[in-house]
Amino acid sequence: MPTVLITDYTFPDISVESILLQPAGLKVIGRQCKTPEQCQEATAEADYIITQFAPINASVIERMNRAKIIVRYGIGVDNVDLDAAKLKNIPVCNVPDYCIDEVADHTLAFILAATRQIFAHANSIRSNAWKLATPVSGFRAMKEQTVGVVGFGRIGREVVQRLLAFKARVIVFDPVVVKSEIESAGATPMSTFDELLGEADVITLHCPSNAKTRKMINAQSIAKARQGFILVNVARGDLVDTDAMVEAINSGQMGMAMLDVSDPEPPPLDHPLRTLPNVVMAPHVASVSPNAVRRLRESVARHVLRAHRGEALVNVVNGVVR
Repeated sequence: MPTVLITDYTFPDISVESILLQPAGLKVIGRQCKTPEQCQEATAEADYIITQFAPINASVIERMNRAKIIVRYGIGVDNVDLDAAKLKNIPVCNVPDYCIDEVADHTLAFILAATRQIFAHANSIRSNAWKLATPVSGFRAMKEQTVGVVGFGRIGREVVQRLLAFKARVIVFDPVVVKSEIESAGATPMSTFDELLGEADVITLHCPSNAKTRKMINAQSIAKARQGFILVNVARGDLVDTDAMVEAINSGQMGMAMLDVSDPEPPPLDHPLRTLPNVVMAPHVASVSPNAVRRLRESVARHVLRAHRGEALVNVVNGVVR
């Protein structure tokens, strides 16, 4: 019986996947692999592989003897070595459209909480105070803000529409999108990332993690940004140089960081990201809602079913066509 190996998952069980896959004659095995060695052992003889956060690196892929597809629970695929999979002629697929509204909503929640100083005052009340917890200068009206959106994909576009409803000035940098497309959405395109840095009061990241974007928020780019700017990251933790961000928060160059992701993730218990008052973190939950989680799990199962039936695959991210 062909096997579907789920390397790891954060759901209570794998019943959603099993209900779709078992009637097709597939055996579904769930593991909780944390290391490449565990992944190597688990995936070596699997026919189909579903992964969430486990490290599917080149050494793991090299030892795959039967794999016909690797499917990632989610949009990003940075835990999978795409080049290694391509060399083995294994298509890698993702699920790019299961949580667009959830992540866009989470982004706006972060921005509004930061500009209106929600967390500082909630924490102050818990400490039995009833007064301004921050200077008046810390409060901002969205109508007076320029928000820089980095990345104009599915989520970035939804974020732009939400920001416009709050009357913010919205600027966008995405080097692979034509300016007219950004303008037609009601935003202002920026020719360079540096241009966005110099104009944005709030910077929100919605781009993939790749060789060009990793650590794009670093000491050099932070120095080019407006003093006191707010950073929102609901994309990938490694888009930001964490040490540079901490230094910028301590110096006041960055006014606040609102993070659903981090590098490392999770941060160690003694890491300053956990204690700095101008950092608000969530544990990588921007994509979460009951409907989104079900859509995600059903989508990865359908990817496997297509591969099993010899049907054309969708959302292949490493260029392998079978």
